[in-house]
Amino acid sequence: MSNSHIYILSGLGVDRRVFSKITFEGINIEYLDWMSPLPSESMVSYAQRLSLKITVKNPILIGLSFGGMMAMEIAKIIKVKKIILLASAKCNKEIPVLYRIIGALKLNNIIPNNLLKKHTMVMNYFFGITYEEDKLMLKQILRDTDPQFLAWAVDKILNWKNKIISADLIHIHGSKDRIIPINNIKTSYVIDHAGHFMTITHAKEVELLLRKLLIETCRH
Repeated sequence: MSNSHIYILSGLGVDRRVFSKITFEGINIEYLDWMSPLPSESMVSYAQRLSLKITVKNPILIGLSFGGMMAMEIAKIIKVKKIILLASAKCNKEIPVLYRIIGALKLNNIIPNNLLKKHTMVMNYFFGITYEEDKLMLKQILRDTDPQFLAWAVDKILNWKNKIISADLIHIHGSKDRIIPINNIKTSYVIDHAGHFMTITHAKEVELLLRKLLIETCRH
């Protein structure tokens, strides 16, 4: 497995801490941390800049939520060995219709940036978390997130137009995901009873599945 380099992209409003309960021991991973978007920057342009951080050929990309969508864009720019999506979407048709309507009407532009960072009981519900330590982690991550990046990324999700789906793709999704409901998703693997925060709430199941898939991928 050491011959394959794996890049991980975290989700919208979260960082590498959402993978803190998953052990990647023995796996050659690198996190692609978010950068500040340029004024009025497109998702394509951002993906191009982010792809410059990838220094090896034919990497494996693991993308969580918005990170999965960005992985799809990066795969249009460079050749990748495999994309593994976690609680994400492959194309615009997998984005809930309500989100697309909000994006088309630009309703997200009237929401104050700081409101997106506010941690509430409703947010816990949509992320599928019940334990206090998980709620605290989400609260801390939201507190640390750049509000400008958050608003930019929300806009890109709501207006994402991707229709190109790579053949070298595996999609893992939680059966109880309330942010990107599974009924919109064509999945490869389902984590039962998991929500959008499944790398924390169902970390061991996600870890075992990722290890299995990465071993299989690296053998080919």
